Amino acid sequence: MSARSAEGHRPAVSRVVIAGGGAAGWLAAAALVKQLGSLIDVTVVESDAIGTIGVGESTIPTARSFHTLIGLDERAFMAATGSTFKLGISFEDWARRGDRYFHAFGEVGKSTWMGSFHHFWLQARAQGFGGGIDDYCFELQAAMAGKFGKSEKAPLSYAYHIDASGYARMLREHAVAGGAMRREGLIDSVEKDPENGSIVALMLRSGERIAGDLFIDCTGFRALLMGQALDVGFEDWGHWLSTDRAIAAQTMIAGDPPPYTRAIAHGAGWRWRIPLQHRMGNGLVYASDQLSDDEAHARLIDAIEGPPIAEPRVIRYATGRRLKSWHKNCVALGLSSGFVEPLESTSIHLIMIGVTRLLQLFPFDGCSEPLAARFNNQARAELERIRDFIVLHYKLTERDDTEFWRRCRDMPVPESLAERIALFRESGIAYQATDELFRVDSWLQVLLGQRVEPAGHHHMGRIMGRERLGEALAGIRNDIAGKVAHLPMHKDFLQRYCPADSPG
Repeated sequence: MSARSAEGHRPAVSRVVIAGGGAAGWLAAAALVKQLGSLIDVTVVESDAIGTIGVGESTIPTARSFHTLIGLDERAFMAATGSTFKLGISFEDWARRGDRYFHAFGEVGKSTWMGSFHHFWLQARAQGFGGGIDDYCFELQAAMAGKFGKSEKAPLSYAYHIDASGYARMLREHAVAGGAMRREGLIDSVEKDPENGSIVALMLRSGERIAGDLFIDCTGFRALLMGQALDVGFEDWGHWLSTDRAIAAQTMIAGDPPPYTRAIAHGAGWRWRIPLQHRMGNGLVYASDQLSDDEAHARLIDAIEGPPIAEPRVIRYATGRRLKSWHKNCVALGLSSGFVEPLESTSIHLIMIGVTRLLQLFPFDGCSEPLAARFNNQARAELERIRDFIVLHYKLTERDDTEFWRRCRDMPVPESLAERIALFRESGIAYQATDELFRVDSWLQVLLGQRVEPAGHHHMGRIMGRERLGEALAGIRNDIAGKVAHLPMHKDFLQRYCPADSPG
């Protein structure tokens, strides 16, 4: 026991209590027991009476490294959850009706220390050659061909489409096998220290008392600990991201599952299509002041292929962030800490990066303000940068067919985003800030896809001369075409590598 603990000022942390299961709770538990299991006890309090929010989730490539961190086998988890591979997102009808562009996970071309590849491409385009920017991304071309494979010689950057409920169940089994303890029950109240306001224990409706030193709030939008018990405020971003509801339904899959998510804009938001091995995840995201729940239900049913497996359900949410993600001896993860709508599939990443930060800043000697401040500053910065990237898709529309899109087009945006758009519009420069999730290639594909035409670009391509530049670009295109030609079809690879254990 440390001196601080002996004095009673700052108790050392050895008992971690996670309020809520689902993906957030069990990802946290799995990482904590895997990495710190010999030093701490981990208890997850959840109730089978409360389901998960997820109705079919998309991830981004960072999920793969986190799975390695917790020791989750890729083939086993994909087979158990009927997962498929994901190479990016197809955006349809966003800048204009009839438009389509692709945000792929891989690199676009080959960049140099002086500047990004697209400046070479812009130079070629100015001289009348070079083709489209899509020709220079391996992942994009593979996705459009419906192909996927794994090879050390031609690695693809990929993520997963997962069944969120099945994923949470598998994570629970994995974490419990690793040493996490599960307590079934509904949380009735939160016991706090009357002197300093820290959380002491969770009281369950059964009467059981779960005491701990550090509490992790994974109770979703309810934020039972951080929001209700500790009264940490919420910063609303609805003036930038005005969608506030989603209605979701699952259907049996028709045809082969493509290795990408589809995000299809409609008059009051957008809808998703997420292919699993055994079914299709469908959903409609919308602004409730522009579309009623009944209208959204009808629009979704009209758009999906095949009858829904279960009755579609409405999910209400608010975009924004908790003013603190770590307060006193409580850390909020997942939806209890904030939400930036599902457009770029960042929800699971934010859970994972939050857990990673907690591991790096774990309060063995007791929770302190400097630790919490560091955690909060990192969480705020990343969430705000992700927010800007999501707002980008809405702001850069040319659609004026509905009030929703006119409002998006005309809205003022955060200064940090306005500066990025102006920089690219003027000089073609896109960048990735320190510790920022989205890379230059991501910003580039969305900016160009949303019809932003840069007025200028870096002239490093002129140094090569027209002939050498043309040969270099042709070499990249031909190399990508050759790699794609040798890839198997996505469905065939799934059947060989990770066929679903059951039909779902």
